[in-house]
Amino acid sequence: MSDLFQDYSEAAGRTGAYDEMFAPGQQARDSYGQVAEALRKLSLADVSARADSMARTFLDRGVTFDYAGEERPFPLDIVPRVIPAAEWDVLERGVAQRVRALEAFLNDVYDKMTVVSDGVIPRQLVTTSAHFHRQVHGFEPAGGVRVHISGIDVVRDAAGTFRVLEDNVRVPSGVSYVLENRRAMAKGLPEAFGQQLIRPVEEYPRRLLSALRKTAPAGVDDPTVVVLTPGVFNSAYFEHTLLAGLMGVELVEGRDLICRGNRVYMRTTAGEQRVDVIYKRIDDDFLDPLQFRSDSMLGCPGLVNAARAGGVTIANAVGNGVADDKLVYSYVPDLIRYYLSEEPIIANVDTYRLEEKEAREYTLDNLAELVVKPVDGSGGKGLVIGPDASPDELDALRQRIIADPRGWIAQPVLQLSTVPTLAGDKFGPRHVDLRPFAVNDGDNVWVLPGGLTRVALKEGSLIVNSSQGGGSKDTWVLADSPQMPVETVPRQSVTVRERVSVWPVESNWRDRQSEQQQ
Repeated sequence: MSDLFQDYSEAAGRTGAYDEMFAPGQQARDSYGQVAEALRKLSLADVSARADSMARTFLDRGVTFDYAGEERPFPLDIVPRVIPAAEWDVLERGVAQRVRALEAFLNDVYDKMTVVSDGVIPRQLVTTSAHFHRQVHGFEPAGGVRVHISGIDVVRDAAGTFRVLEDNVRVPSGVSYVLENRRAMAKGLPEAFGQQLIRPVEEYPRRLLSALRKTAPAGVDDPTVVVLTPGVFNSAYFEHTLLAGLMGVELVEGRDLICRGNRVYMRTTAGEQRVDVIYKRIDDDFLDPLQFRSDSMLGCPGLVNAARAGGVTIANAVGNGVADDKLVYSYVPDLIRYYLSEEPIIANVDTYRLEEKEAREYTLDNLAELVVKPVDGSGGKGLVIGPDASPDELDALRQRIIADPRGWIAQPVLQLSTVPTLAGDKFGPRHVDLRPFAVNDGDNVWVLPGGLTRVALKEGSLIVNSSQGGGSKDTWVLADSPQMPVETVPRQSVTVRERVSVWPVESNWRDRQSEQQQ
């Protein structure tokens, strides 16, 4: 191998993790053969130049992320994450199974709660969740689907086994980076890209639009779909604009919408136009000031009543956050057995429910050896990794657990799998996870072949979240047959259609900035 991999085997051995690219002894795994061969021929100057070029491309295209108040190119490493066809088949089936179970669970808890009456989960588990919204109890969403888009986070443990880390069925983000990473990698490492049968990702916008249109309210032959964004100050605004442009639909803010007679309309230069499907990228609490936060100016008054009356489809459905609760996550294997009469294809990470006395006592006695997470946390916020925490941090955590055991879960420290990542003048092992995205149209669950691989750029760190300084890798799912659709090198750049027809509402710039920051 190149000098860029000098000492890699030793560093990987110290992590105790499964390495995606190399087997013990630094022998490249079969799926990484072409990648290893391409990298072997590159010098540090070559790799650095290509990495800089990809970063400049991302900056030019606006592929950025807000980190610590600074807008920066979303970090993309030059070494892809490669998943063989047989392994992807298991992941694909496991993710789809999980989405079907969560869809059934949400339909149940917002209706008859048979899962409670049958003793599968306790009622208090649902009713005490911060994201269980009684405002939407008792009605079926227009189109009959609650989980249109999901991102199921999976990791590979030290034994090389995939496990589900958490579920995201509220407002899952990151798919734009999947699309842009692929475009960049086609030019960043074309030597390997052109020699592999890699399944494409560009079908996602078409699949998403089809699912949104299919779940429109009954009787609408040609539904109008919009993407609802909080605005330009949101850290994922690039994704909102990209998806709207690729689907060919309008990107709107709450002030562009009007609710009247349980119908939703958007202001356009040609007058008001009815909206049938809203792909919301706003948290539920800010969606409708009549139902949730009365001080929110990001949504539109009346949206929930319009959805309740069947006048509009909201994707994902309001109230889905109860399924994102990390305490509910610990019951998902039971939910799969209950609703689908199947065994889980992908296991959970072992999880301690701290509202249970025995689990709580064990956790309090072993805080320094566990990962403790808030049940309603996201983006790695509030997470405490025991071995990395100071005594003061552990004491403070202990008090928080005692005060609110329902608000926390604990898990063993997982040594997430590693992938070579450029660090200074050579490649080093860095921990990764994977977020496959699934689209549900009510009849089928389609899983995007690949998903977002997030990487912890700091040596030894297990926190891969972008909001905590993590980066990403392109995820190559290998086709098991030349007859399957595969990528070609390289594709033409995609032009994102700008929003031109939504009527501008007059407002002071400072007022608008305040609204968007909220």
